[in-house]
Amino acid sequence: MLTSKQLLDIKELQQACEANESFELKLNWEMLNERPENETNDFLHYEDGQLVGFIALYGFGNKVELCGMVHPEFRRKGIFTELYHTALQAVNERGFTQILLNAPSNSQSAKKFLQTIPCSYAFSEHQMKWEEKDLSENEEVKLRLSTPDDFELEVQLNVQCFGFKEDEAREYNRRPRWDMDQYYIVMSGEKSVGKMRISRTDGEAWIYGFAILPEYQGQGIGRKALTNAVIKEHQTGFPIFLEVEAKNANALRLYESIGFRAYHSQDYYEK
Repeated sequence: MLTSKQLLDIKELQQACEANESFELKLNWEMLNERPENETNDFLHYEDGQLVGFIALYGFGNKVELCGMVHPEFRRKGIFTELYHTALQAVNERGFTQILLNAPSNSQSAKKFLQTIPCSYAFSEHQMKWEEKDLSENEEVKLRLSTPDDFELEVQLNVQCFGFKEDEAREYNRRPRWDMDQYYIVMSGEKSVGKMRISRTDGEAWIYGFAILPEYQGQGIGRKALTNAVIKEHQTGFPIFLEVEAKNANALRLYESIGFRAYHSQDYYEK
């Protein structure tokens, strides 16, 4: 678990790095703020009381993502390499089967480091922001808050839509849920057919984990569910964001048709 001082230091380091190269790091702040006490996920390097290097692990079932940074004035000193190997040891001890390295698409310093380690480009992910447009709420599809009775449905959605193994999906869905997030089940008529999570953090609303069971895809249910969610969040006054893999053309078209526009991208490399 990170202390309030460490979280502040990470935020200041992030600001220094982003200002230097004009990119945005994907640090998953909601996860940084809610780290479990029994796991080591964060690796920090201080010099003279100043945080100058940081790497974080983000576990999702059998997959782990790594994202980190080094202060511009402390680069080319081996700090990131040392942090990376320490983090990699923790990854191997925890038995993840897929390791992804996350870097802003326009970060030249990240690309230089990635050239020094065995990895290959896997995919890119767009961060998208909703640009206000007229939308109509649909009564056929509704969102209701998730309950413990939805556990099996949420497990199957993670297996069928996000590539989790079943035992890993069960373990993942047993984790404590973030207090600031709302977990929804997508209802088509009387049938529970999908899920999404909406996180309100730092004055923004982010949509995560949006999935519809494969047998109900292609029927417009996802579009109606997402439209209803956007209308609800827009009424609160929050700007609305989501993420999508660039190779997922169907999802990209869906989000764009509702009013989302890509403003930033991240590249993922698989070790």
